[in-house]
Amino acid sequence: MVSLLLGITMGVGVSLIAALRAPEIVLVVSLTMVAIVIVGSMIGMMLPLIFTRLKLDPATASAPMITTISDITGIIIYFSMAKWFFGL
Repeated sequence: MVSLLLGITMGVGVSLIAALRAPEIVLVVSLTMVAIVIVGSMIGMMLPLIFTRLKLDPATASAPMITTISDITGIIIYFSMAKWFFGL
């Protein structure tokens, strides 16, 4: 719930900036922001649990690894949503 509210707040902020610069992508950017925040939160929550279950040190699933996976996932989400929305 917290990540959803954070995503919505960030989506509104990003959509205000996008409305000034590129109004045709406001919906894509705001929906993508909500999805990225939710997925990033889930990755950050689940990765240490997965490492613990695999009997690995959960500290190795620290911020740089979570950030890298979230960034890669975010790029995929953004381009997938833009492709779907614009019918490319």
